[in-house]
Amino acid sequence: MTARKKTSKRKASRGRAPRGSGAPEVNLSFFASAHGWPYLLVPFIVIAIVLELNHAAPALVFAASALGVIPTAALMGRATEELAAKSGPGLGGLLNVTFGNAPELIIALFALAAGLHEVVKASLIGSILGNVLLVMGASMLFGGLKKGQSVQRFDRTAASAQSLMLLLALAALVMPAVYELVDGQGLPAIGPDRIRYDSTVEGLSLVVAVVLIVTYVAGLLFSLKTHKDLFNPHSDDAGHDSWGWSVRQSVIALAVAGIAVGGMSEILVGSISEASEAIGISEFFVGVIIVAIVGNAAEHWVAVLFAIKNKMDLSVNISIGSSAQIALFVAPVLVICSFFIGPFPMPLVFNGFEIAAAILAILAAFQVTSEGESNWFEGAQLLALYVVLAAVFFVA
Repeated sequence: MTARKKTSKRKASRGRAPRGSGAPEVNLSFFASAHGWPYLLVPFIVIAIVLELNHAAPALVFAASALGVIPTAALMGRATEELAAKSGPGLGGLLNVTFGNAPELIIALFALAAGLHEVVKASLIGSILGNVLLVMGASMLFGGLKKGQSVQRFDRTAASAQSLMLLLALAALVMPAVYELVDGQGLPAIGPDRIRYDSTVEGLSLVVAVVLIVTYVAGLLFSLKTHKDLFNPHSDDAGHDSWGWSVRQSVIALAVAGIAVGGMSEILVGSISEASEAIGISEFFVGVIIVAIVGNAAEHWVAVLFAIKNKMDLSVNISIGSSAQIALFVAPVLVICSFFIGPFPMPLVFNGFEIAAAILAILAAFQVTSEGESNWFEGAQLLALYVVLAAVFFVA
């Protein structure tokens, strides 16, 4: 009788531990899960390092390092989520938006140091396109196809506020390019040329960057403090998918992930030019499609998973919110950093393809989110637009 009671107590204690902490067992079922599959790509980290040290073919090095970025980015995202769960909703939300696009920022910083300005700008536009067309499109498609979810609803006010913020950020981002088109040497062509613009457009880009960062800080105040209930509709579920890491474990994992992302990014960026030439695709396509996807593949999949679970508020918040962060924070930070990193400053002068694609994508996202509901056909249309744009980028 006593042994049975002790056994039941042990079972009860085991049952209590996962509540809000749910640390998964590392087994085959974990690697087949939505959160576990990125870690199947961990061997590519070692493979990329070995290939780099042995001066292997640039295409192989690029492919291995691109795949190696995915698990490191996933670990950084997990560490951020665990740290946010321990920090409360205010600081936790700040951590999430700060580190949400950290892998993409790190990759871009290495590209900036290498003077690959067109790759950096292409990856910025590619991240916006990937989030608002690929991720939101896939979320609406697969979420809407699930039985009983033919029409999915989300908070229209929150989605529209973020879409409008993204649209206004885009207007600011393209103005230096408009100035250069009207009163400068014109928009850059597709190609590996490193263009040095005059000090006027560099200074204008710096002013735009500062304004966007101030707007970003105001947006944080709006979404995390004055209107936090609007942007965190599922705050009661915060930590529900937590793995129960302590603050120390989370910080260590975040540091390890940051080092790993940095290492993979350095190898990835170092192989871009030679790999693109060997494969026969442009650096522009590599930046706007490939680099933009691998830096946030794990987060993209999570957004689709939320939609399948009929949590479209979270899915839309990830896709639109991540794009807004790219436009309002990552791009301005890179412009400012370019005055200290790399051969010369990087002004916000995008090429014609990038400007047209960004305008079309954001207008489509603004229209789709304006009603506060979605269906699978709207998702299919967003994906179709992404495929068309990718095809144009490939042949450009």
